[in-house]
Amino acid sequence: MKELMLGNKALARGLYEAGVCFVSSYPGTPSTEITEEAAKYDEIYCEWAPNEKVAMESAFGASLAGRRAFCGQKHVGLNVAADPLFTMSYTGVNAGLVIVVADDAGMHSSQNEQDSRRYAIAAKVPMLEPSDSAEALEFTKLAYEISEQFDTPVIIKMCTRVAHSQSIVEKGDRADFKKSYEKNIPKYVMMPGNAKKRHPIVEERTKKLQAYAETTPINRVEFSTDEIGIITSSTCYQYVKEVFGDSASVLKLGMVNPLPDEMIKNFASKVKNLYVVEELDDVIESHVKALGIAVEGANILPRIDEFSQNIIAKSFGKEIHEGIKLEDEIPARPPVMCAGCPHRGLFYSLKKRKCIVLGDIGCYTLGAVPPLSTIELTLCMGASIGATHGFNKMLGAESEGKTVAVIGDSTFMHSGMTGLANVAYNQSNSTVIILDNSITGMTGHQQNPTTGYNIKGDPAGKINLEELCHAMGINRVRVVDPYNLKECDEAIKEELAAPEPSVIISRRPCALLKYVKHNPPLKVDADKCIGCKSCMKIGCPAISMKNGKAVVDATQCVGCNVCSQLCPKKAFGN
Repeated sequence: MKELMLGNKALARGLYEAGVCFVSSYPGTPSTEITEEAAKYDEIYCEWAPNEKVAMESAFGASLAGRRAFCGQKHVGLNVAADPLFTMSYTGVNAGLVIVVADDAGMHSSQNEQDSRRYAIAAKVPMLEPSDSAEALEFTKLAYEISEQFDTPVIIKMCTRVAHSQSIVEKGDRADFKKSYEKNIPKYVMMPGNAKKRHPIVEERTKKLQAYAETTPINRVEFSTDEIGIITSSTCYQYVKEVFGDSASVLKLGMVNPLPDEMIKNFASKVKNLYVVEELDDVIESHVKALGIAVEGANILPRIDEFSQNIIAKSFGKEIHEGIKLEDEIPARPPVMCAGCPHRGLFYSLKKRKCIVLGDIGCYTLGAVPPLSTIELTLCMGASIGATHGFNKMLGAESEGKTVAVIGDSTFMHSGMTGLANVAYNQSNSTVIILDNSITGMTGHQQNPTTGYNIKGDPAGKINLEELCHAMGINRVRVVDPYNLKECDEAIKEELAAPEPSVIISRRPCALLKYVKHNPPLKVDADKCIGCKSCMKIGCPAISMKNGKAVVDATQCVGCNVCSQLCPKKAFGN
């Protein structure tokens, strides 16, 4: 049966057809939908793990038990999971283990633009790279065969365009796969004596995988001319085919680690001009040059941002097809926190007190943009607390009374706890604000260990943040409602003045959650409004100025009343 599918949905279908029994992931755009789609199959146990490291270790445990397993994350998530990945390369697997990493060239929703092919090379594990939804499904099934044939975890590299584009796939039946677990201390206990013996096995496996890369049909030559030859993979293959058609021969790589040396040499020998078209780093090009082959690519193509047909066409001096432009200039629409976002009131209070705010990864990062312009640092998941600790240790009294860390509830569970443990253990006088909106908001409302529900929405274990913080050694823990500006202001003032570490939990569910009941939208009494724009200081998209008066958009307003607390004339009401 054929069906039009997103790349992520097709990959999840591949998990189902491969007989996968266990899926553990942490949500991260553009990978999130893979696990959400897999959870729709009752035959597959699926879960959101607290972070990617835990997810990968759990998937490894399922593989060890003899069941095909999967772990998914975005590119920066693989940084978190790198520790088990590198050692899993040594241990190998029992049942097949496949890892998906979704890169985000163009940084549509990421803080960096790293190229995950480097991880496959460094960890010495095979990496497959589909170029459309059909390949996402088929490569997933193939990855499990490779995993078990070569006793290795296998990485599938997705990217934003493949993950979120649709194409036709051919659906198949589910396979049934189970293996038994056998105790094997030399293989699975990676203390130095055993690990030393496993490393030669990894090197020998790499040689076998290199031989496999030469013959696998997912690496193929599409020969049409000897004038131009292009080596490419993933979505770049689609762009190359659209730009060049039959005017260039193509070596299409579905397996990007290890690379097929002999196939590359043979292809290069048949064309007069050889190029590599690849996004971000010159991984393939550097390998080709190391083989002693003259090749171009990085010298004519950009090494930043994602490619397009026009970028490739322009780089090769070909005709660029202009799109249809509107006559009117469309104003830019910067990202903004939603109307009724619970973080808005808290950030306003922080700005009012002129706090130094070290932030984290989440939708609350938008606290860095005008008019709030509050957050001064965003590095990686969980970094806000560690950075605040170091900041305060160095500046002492100069910063302790005005510096805070802000971190979401999901991010705190992901990697914030260890930072807070460091604050408690090494006693920096730091204030941490946990922005508890009762969901993992930025990636589309996934559950986490603080919500009390699992990936299917069923009741699950729930971690009490207050008790957790107390148990970690923080004596001062208090909860505030971010819709109450006076309460927020008092809490920030008192905790920053306290002579010991403290935690403020700003608790209010995300305004976009379906089960959250809102108050009626507010209205502005034009006779009372003096046009002072005090209400505009919070940057709520439901409020605008027209004819010198504040106006509320009733279709957006959720009646949070934060704006009414700022109005000196009490012009806001229901």
